[in-house]
Amino acid sequence: MSDHLEKNKPFINVTPLIDVLLVLLIIFMVAAPAKPHKFNAKLPSPPDGRVYPPSDLTLVVGIEPDRTLRLNGLTDMGSLDDPSKLTTRLVSLFSERLKNRAYRSDMLMRTDLPDQIRVEKTVFIKAPRSISYGDVARLIDSVKGTGADPIGLQLDELKQ
Repeated sequence: MSDHLEKNKPFINVTPLIDVLLVLLIIFMVAAPAKPHKFNAKLPSPPDGRVYPPSDLTLVVGIEPDRTLRLNGLTDMGSLDDPSKLTTRLVSLFSERLKNRAYRSDMLMRTDLPDQIRVEKTVFIKAPRSISYGDVARLIDSVKGTGADPIGLQLDELKQ
């Protein structure tokens, strides 16, 4: 009986499968160079030279070369080593904005969200290149702790 099973052992012919795979390989090798090689990116237009005044709600924390901090036009906001005056001032500003309903422009019509989320809490940090990245990162953490969101970095060349 075992002779009978060995005679009828199935045999799979893989030659047609290999032929199909080779044909597909040739098709893809011919078609691959026909694909475009460049990537078109949309770049912003060059600046038009106009100066836009900052919003009344814009908050810019400036770091002076002597490591002191300022908030917009206010000086004596502490230093990088002790930003407590700055953080206290930001917390009071944000609570005042919440009381006065000073909302972000994109959140004016979003009555489905709580006022705490809709209030303008954007803060920009402007630091000279001489200040280390670690010091700026610690300041960002301090400002983030006041509830500021989002926090942006401003370039040296921009006016405040």
